[in-house]
Amino acid sequence: MAVADHGLLLGIDIGTASAKGVLVTPGGVVLARASRAHRTSTPRPGWVEHDAETVWWADFSALSRELVAAAAGRPLAGLAVSGIGPCLLPADEAGRPLRPAILYGVDTRAEAEIAELTAELGAEEVVRRGGTPLSSQAVGPKLRWLARHEPDVYRRTRMLLMAGSFLVHRLTGRYVLDHQSASQCDPMYDQRSLTWAADWAELVAPGLPLPELRWPTEVVGAVTAGATAETGLPAGLPVTAGTVDAWAEAASVGVREPGDVMVMYGTTMFLVQVVDQARSHPGLWSTSGAFPGTRTLAAGMATSGAVTDWLRRLVGADFDTLVAEAAAVPAGSRGLLVLPYFAGERTPLFDPSARGVIAGLTLAHGRAELYRAALEGIAYGVRHNLETMRGTGARAERFFAVGGGTKGRLWTRIVSDVTGEAQHVPTETVGACFGDALLAAIATGHEVEHGTWNPVAHTVWPDSGQRARYDAFYRRYRDLYPATAGIAHFLAAEQHAADGS
Repeated sequence: MAVADHGLLLGIDIGTASAKGVLVTPGGVVLARASRAHRTSTPRPGWVEHDAETVWWADFSALSRELVAAAAGRPLAGLAVSGIGPCLLPADEAGRPLRPAILYGVDTRAEAEIAELTAELGAEEVVRRGGTPLSSQAVGPKLRWLARHEPDVYRRTRMLLMAGSFLVHRLTGRYVLDHQSASQCDPMYDQRSLTWAADWAELVAPGLPLPELRWPTEVVGAVTAGATAETGLPAGLPVTAGTVDAWAEAASVGVREPGDVMVMYGTTMFLVQVVDQARSHPGLWSTSGAFPGTRTLAAGMATSGAVTDWLRRLVGADFDTLVAEAAAVPAGSRGLLVLPYFAGERTPLFDPSARGVIAGLTLAHGRAELYRAALEGIAYGVRHNLETMRGTGARAERFFAVGGGTKGRLWTRIVSDVTGEAQHVPTETVGACFGDALLAAIATGHEVEHGTWNPVAHTVWPDSGQRARYDAFYRRYRDLYPATAGIAHFLAAEQHAADGS
């Protein structure tokens, strides 16, 4: 689909705590940015939800109007959206939400259904066919939970929507889902054929019409007149299929070819690696990629920046002060070791009852050592995930760092020293919405040369002189979890009893 070279691109992303958008030239220059904070709802222990109307649609409409105004009359060429995922938003035949959206792996309500489906289908067969073990990240068990616990809602459900596909439907009237998002609807998607697994989908969600599958770089429709009235977007503006935020963020930093890896420094740590063929591991997520025919491995730690922010609030200091103090502490944090499992752990442990551990504390340790030990503990977790990815036979060659945690440079330096890998930090780190704009550019026929959209600003090189010391600490890090898991699980049970869950 060819467009005029001067058309501008819009990218809007719906995150867990905020929505962000950008207005971008075809060459990748950001002309305007907009953001809007929002909150999640936790009506019961283990439940995490968003209201699609008052959060997703209201934020999108506000951001789109702000960015259209910033265009000051210049023509727009295309729009792409992304959002948190995988999520479950049941909707009726008109796309009207029937209940708040059930969010991704942070919502753990379907634990019984996870165990039940795993037993029915077989753990090995689930991984072989779908690429990923069933966990709180999977949509399938949440659909079965919905049918079991809210049968009236399920009977009225005619659409399975996520943040991105909800916006696409509201804008264009199309019921579609991108392959990347669909590949996280385990066990309803077949990673081998890149199609819906019709038999398992009918077993998990009987009678539910499934959306048409498209790639995030495909235009699936155009903004309708009705959507124009609410958003300010011009009628007829091409809209792509959308995708999950982490994969849009990976696209924003040039992660497109086999061997490319994104390391995202945020509230949680997330890694996306493009692989040469479908590969799976019971400790990872195996998914489709953002680009046609591509496949990825993904890993995610339950906390990273959340731990450093907890420490910041605990000791009453600002980040700049803590980073400066921690930078003066030698590698190994003067004998401290942290397991950063403060909210359980996702990959490669898949243990929601894991808990944080600070080992080696003495009266001589202060906040500087604690802060550095937390950064090092997260870096050990990154190394654990990278080693798990390598265990599938996938090669990792180019590492791109993105996210707010890249700004202070200490964190990225520690991760490079621990892993032995250089990390390229791009010029623009605004995140998924910038990747959305790139996907919109490709979908609407703009020539985007790989590597030129978001050039590397600087590279973090590992210090080989630190490797032996960090190797020794990493071995103890790997030993510490199995040595303390029984205690952690006991304490987690006590915590659940105390909060009534």
